Amino acid sequence: MIEEVGGKGDSFNSKLVHDLLTTALKLIPDGRHTGELKLITGAVKELRYAYRVFGEYPDPHKVTIFGSARTPKDHPDYAATVEFSRLMAEAGWMIITGAGGGIMEAGHVGPGREKSFGVAIRLPFETTANEVIAGDTKLIHFRYFFTRKLMFLSQAEAVALFPGGFGTLDEAFETLTLVQTGKASMIPIVCVEGAGQTYWEEFHHFILKGLLERNLVSADDPGLYKLCKTPAEAAEHIVAFYRNYHSSRYVRDDLIIRMQRRLTDNAVDTLNTEFARLVKSGKMVQSGPQPIEEDHRHLPRLIFTHTRRDFGHVRRLIDRINELDAIG
Repeated sequence: MIEEVGGKGDSFNSKLVHDLLTTALKLIPDGRHTGELKLITGAVKELRYAYRVFGEYPDPHKVTIFGSARTPKDHPDYAATVEFSRLMAEAGWMIITGAGGGIMEAGHVGPGREKSFGVAIRLPFETTANEVIAGDTKLIHFRYFFTRKLMFLSQAEAVALFPGGFGTLDEAFETLTLVQTGKASMIPIVCVEGAGQTYWEEFHHFILKGLLERNLVSADDPGLYKLCKTPAEAAEHIVAFYRNYHSSRYVRDDLIIRMQRRLTDNAVDTLNTEFARLVKSGKMVQSGPQPIEEDHRHLPRLIFTHTRRDFGHVRRLIDRINELDAIG
């Protein structure tokens, strides 16, 4: 069956599809009931379609915007979202929002339809997309929150948080949790709002007083997000995150950080001194691609055996990589 649809029987990707098919068949002798089968089938269908849509736009960086659907058009937060999303589009980025009204609509107004993705959820009280993205091929409708959330984060190289309610805070804390635990790629997370607003100051105060002072988060964890006074500051912060840093991945316990340009030897020595507690054994070294890596093979790497903890400190490491001297 795999070969009939163009798969190569001995490839790793074909093996993964083989495992997927085998897992699906095992659901029958497992005796799963109809509701569970519908959920699994629906989730796989949603993910397959969403990945196909995003797969048509692989190159542009994308930023996900979270925020309230209730924000009126005359609110300072709405204006700030329009400005931020416009600045990101001018920098060559595409915008992902939940496709509804309020902040989500403002996130599409700034860049316009061409540079917008809509990741909508089917709800009894929120069934239509905003007029900017409605009818576009980049509008995807989800039945399940968990598949929708996966696309929000898996397809984005940055997240911008604007004021919102339970849903926005859920998305904010899930993003922070996934990055804090290393379950999601390290990305810039900015907190933005309109002129004269104090939403994120109050949020930050809760993190420091309610969590940090009780030792419920580590000292580096508030550094996973940045409070920005203006949309321009938020856009500049996101773009600067990729000044030299490109991306990262693990090969077993080795953290491989891909960079745009090779660091000087003195810069690597500085990183080994300042971030020694991240290294489980050995030290940080520069290298080319590892044999298992198939993508971005032209980029230089910084490689070290990571302790698999202190991801707030990893965030600071990336900032230093962007600050230190590079070659070329």
